[in-house]
Amino acid sequence: MYKCILVATDGSELSQLAVTSGIDLAKLTGAKLVIAKVVPFYARSYFEGSIPVSMDELARIEQQWSDDALVVVDADKARAEAQGVNAKAVVVKSDLVAEGIIAAATQHQADLIVMASHGRRGIKRLLLGSETQQVLTHSHTPVLVLR
Repeated sequence: MYKCILVATDGSELSQLAVTSGIDLAKLTGAKLVIAKVVPFYARSYFEGSIPVSMDELARIEQQWSDDALVVVDADKARAEAQGVNAKAVVVKSDLVAEGIIAAATQHQADLIVMASHGRRGIKRLLLGSETQQVLTHSHTPVLVLR
C-alpha cells in the first residue's frame, strides 16, 4: 500500500497526534516513516526602528532553530523505532512551510503526507493562513489531514 509516509510536525500537541497516527499507519502498512519539521530562515531585511543583527548572530539563531527542531523530530523518530517502524528524522529549512513539506515529500519519494489541521476558521484563518490548506492545494502527493 504505502512505501514511504511523511509526517509533518511543528511540535505542537495536535501535530503529535498526527505523528502518532503516522506511526500507526506506517506500522500497519510496513512503510518507512519520514518525520519532518520545517524551520524558517531568519529575516534578513531591516525594518525602520529595528536593531541590526550581525551575520554571526543570524547564523547562531538559525542553528538554534535547527537544533530545537532536531530535538522534536529525533524524539518522534525514537517513538516510531520503539514500535518497530523504520523512521528518519529531517529538518527542512524553508521560509514557506507548505513548500518545505512538499519538497521533503518529493525528495523522500513519499506516497502519503500526514499532517494536522489546527482548524482555524473565519478571520483567524484569513490572518494566519493555513499551511495544511496550502499543502492540500499544491501537493501532488496524497495528504491525510487529522484534526
